[in-house]
Amino acid sequence: MSRKHLAKGSVEPPRTEGILRLYSMEYCPYAQRPRLVLKAKGIPFETVNINLTEKPEWYFKIHPEGKVPALLDNGKITIESLDISDYLDEKYPQNPLYSSDPKIKQHEKELIQKIAPVVSGFYSFLLNNQEHATEEQISELLAPLQPFEEELSKKGGKFFGGDKPNMVDYMFWPWAERSEATVRKSKGQNLLTDDKIPNLQKWKKAMKEDRAVSEIYHSPEEHWKVFEYRIYKTPLDYDTL
Repeated sequence: MSRKHLAKGSVEPPRTEGILRLYSMEYCPYAQRPRLVLKAKGIPFETVNINLTEKPEWYFKIHPEGKVPALLDNGKITIESLDISDYLDEKYPQNPLYSSDPKIKQHEKELIQKIAPVVSGFYSFLLNNQEHATEEQISELLAPLQPFEEELSKKGGKFFGGDKPNMVDYMFWPWAERSEATVRKSKGQNLLTDDKIPNLQKWKKAMKEDRAVSEIYHSPEEHWKVFEYRIYKTPLDYDTL
């Protein structure tokens, strides 16, 4: 299906019976989460991209707030990135992304909840008009990363899932992929150096080689253009980025 982002005045593409449909946006980190899960588990699906600036009228029947992602499965609609990802992992048992041990699975879910402060610090730095990071902003970036740095140290493997990525890896990855935008925001100053988060930097390199990640990966230059649009309101066409 076309990567074109559908906007006001468009018509929803005909649905394909028996195929999952993910309503997405190519550069949305939350929509990237279920796309990673679908790719990792080898689940056939089709994508309909939504223009979040000029949302199509018909999409509000899918998601009342017009947000992405949303998953359509034989008439059943699931929203929110974590809920969709959990739904997919439960319905499709191949290549499970959570541990079969209930205690470990609960720990994995708790770790995923700790991603929210990482995201908050990340956007607090990126979505402001300052050209250089303050010490407080650097602390806000690094402090929430420490539980993940420590978790990788305990695991002793490449990933949070050990020898291969699991749900924690895929739920965390979208912001790791965008982290190099901080270098562009700070005019070349690298705030997330190897000496500060060595395990996470090794993890990031390993994740780039994962098939699910590499198939939908976008460069730091592309992500920075999206952030420039949000910060400075520079013109942007998601279809030609």
